[in-house]
Amino acid sequence: MSTINLKAEINSLVQLQKIDSEIYALKDEKKAKPEETKAIEASFEEKKKNLAALEKTSLDLQKQKKDKELELGTKEENTKKLQTQLYSLKTNKEYQAMLQQIEDSKADASVIEDKILEFLEKMDKIKSEVDQEKKKLQEEEKIFNSQKEKVETRVKEIDARLAQLEAERKRLTPEVDPKILAQYERILANRDGLAIVAANNNSCQGCNMFVPPQVINLIKMYERIITCEICNRILYIQDE
Repeated sequence: MSTINLKAEINSLVQLQKIDSEIYALKDEKKAKPEETKAIEASFEEKKKNLAALEKTSLDLQKQKKDKELELGTKEENTKKLQTQLYSLKTNKEYQAMLQQIEDSKADASVIEDKILEFLEKMDKIKSEVDQEKKKLQEEEKIFNSQKEKVETRVKEIDARLAQLEAERKRLTPEVDPKILAQYERILANRDGLAIVAANNNSCQGCNMFVPPQVINLIKMYERIITCEICNRILYIQDE
């Protein structure tokens, strides 16, 4: 270790840490992007449900209206049959009874017609709501596509920046002693991408624990790598 300029090695590690910190942060950001995309898509799908519900209601009303129209047709056909039978009756009692049946049939038909009109009114209202919801959803789709595009663009930016950082890292790592680099990378992997930290104001900037004055003196001597007794990260004095 005596042949190694430890101060220069530490300076190189500090530069390497700046690169690695950004690499770790960008990788974490990129890792979160698929979930972000899923959340955007889920939000848009939720907004589509209202339109789907309105369209289902519209179809249900159309079916009910059609059923009533068939029922009305049957009722009108029945009224016609009763009317044709009217003049073949022999007694006044039968004639009066048939007239009552015809009136009842017409009354039933009138109720069905009112119901059909009610369905038509509801269908007009639903159609207006569907049209409004479609316009609203078109705007929501624009926002959705814009948000999704932003995420995709950001992922491309992250990939491009990571490529730059990896290139910088490859340029810098040969300048570090292999044993020191191995120790640094081992700590880096075990401490969430933070392997070397400053000891400012007698405090480790990695875990915020107290660093005794005698340890500060050892760091300043640059005779060997000094690590934090608590978090095991490499310590250095920032001012120097």
